[in-house]
Amino acid sequence: MLKCVFRLFFEFLKTVFGKREIKGFHVSPDAFLQMALQLAYYRDSNGSLALTYEASMMRLFKHGRTETVRSLTKESSAFVKAMYNADLENEKIRIKLQEILLIACTRHQKSYIDAMTGHGVDRHLFALYVVAMGMSEESPFLKAALSQSWRLSTSQTPYKQTDVWDIFPPELAQHACSGGGFGPVADDGYGCSYLVAGEDQFYFHISSKKSSPVTSSPRFAQHLKTALTEMKSLFRA
Repeated sequence: MLKCVFRLFFEFLKTVFGKREIKGFHVSPDAFLQMALQLAYYRDSNGSLALTYEASMMRLFKHGRTETVRSLTKESSAFVKAMYNADLENEKIRIKLQEILLIACTRHQKSYIDAMTGHGVDRHLFALYVVAMGMSEESPFLKAALSQSWRLSTSQTPYKQTDVWDIFPPELAQHACSGGGFGPVADDGYGCSYLVAGEDQFYFHISSKKSSPVTSSPRFAQHLKTALTEMKSLFRA
């Protein structure tokens, strides 16, 4: 039904390294993947940054659902701009990029914790918007804040119903369910869900509208694969 309504094109991407290796870099796996998505979008759009949505669970609160983590930050922007066309064969440059990446990941992890513990902003803004509408009040600030397009909509898909991921090597676990996906929020944007499968694999579902002349799921998937490979190389001995 979604394919008929939104004319989506889904691209599936699997990486053969996972959170075990990333945790060895002393980095949050989710933050690492979010920085990879930022870098992939920056290259896919020829140097543009995208307002990015990531869902955070609020299970600490009764009836808590989700809050928004805004992955595009000054720190993530600094990272992707530094990585763009960088000479990764130069050891000094790699060490500097590693430092910038760690700063961006630390900032993202703080944003995620803030959202999870009730210190996010988007649900508060939406509540204020509902109250304003109910009182027939006009708020240019709320209208502007809530009307911006999420050109990169992302979320990690929790999926851990079996230990098959950790029992079998990647080549034998490849037929297990790789979770689901969702469509883009903006007409010229991407929807990207990702699954942390056990310790040694990631799966991505990337979607975009066929009607958009500026997006391409296969192209974005290739940029994402390149971003992950390059970021991993920053930590090589």
